[in-house]
Amino acid sequence: MTFESSKNLSAIGFLLIVIGAAISFVVSFSGILSIIGIILLLIGLKGLANFYKEDGIFNNALYSIIIIIVGCVVGIGVIAASAAAALADIGIDWANIEDWANVGTDLATLFADLNLSAIATLLGALLAGVIILFVFLIISMYFLRKSMDQLSAKSGVGLFGTAGILVLIGAVIPVIGLLIVWIGFILATVAFFQMKKEETEAP
Repeated sequence: MTFESSKNLSAIGFLLIVIGAAISFVVSFSGILSIIGIILLLIGLKGLANFYKEDGIFNNALYSIIIIIVGCVVGIGVIAASAAAALADIGIDWANIEDWANVGTDLATLFADLNLSAIATLLGALLAGVIILFVFLIISMYFLRKSMDQLSAKSGVGLFGTAGILVLIGAVIPVIGLLIVWIGFILATVAFFQMKKEETEAP
């Protein structure tokens, strides 16, 4: 794979991730865009890692993606398991498909009757899941920053370093930090388009 194709694949991959995140609240297939973007990004970074002879460029990005996927699975699993236990307390049997039609009514009854035990379990599950996702996000963005820093050092494009700092700072800030991470991804996309082979190839 050539330098240009690796650079372009990485840029397009990041761009698709940015677009997918931006339209995720209004378009149902946005997740597919992000998945395609991640695949293209990894292929591109693998090519750049080979070009610069720096495996960390690819490996750290791969670790970042694996960690956030694991975090989502664990976080959602905790929420689902705890929520199922809480709903079982109010008589909803998830194994009985006939109960699905009454879930909304039963949940309304749960809060109307102030079933504090079940409510606490539900809220606790949600909080636990969010905390898990938050921790995994920080670790994930730490590895992504390492990849961006290595790209910055090898390519001479300082914007990679700025993008890496933003994604890590955004990861440690609740809620609004996701916007900062998104901006960091935009800067990374621009940085890939700024890369030039003749300025980065070692003598």
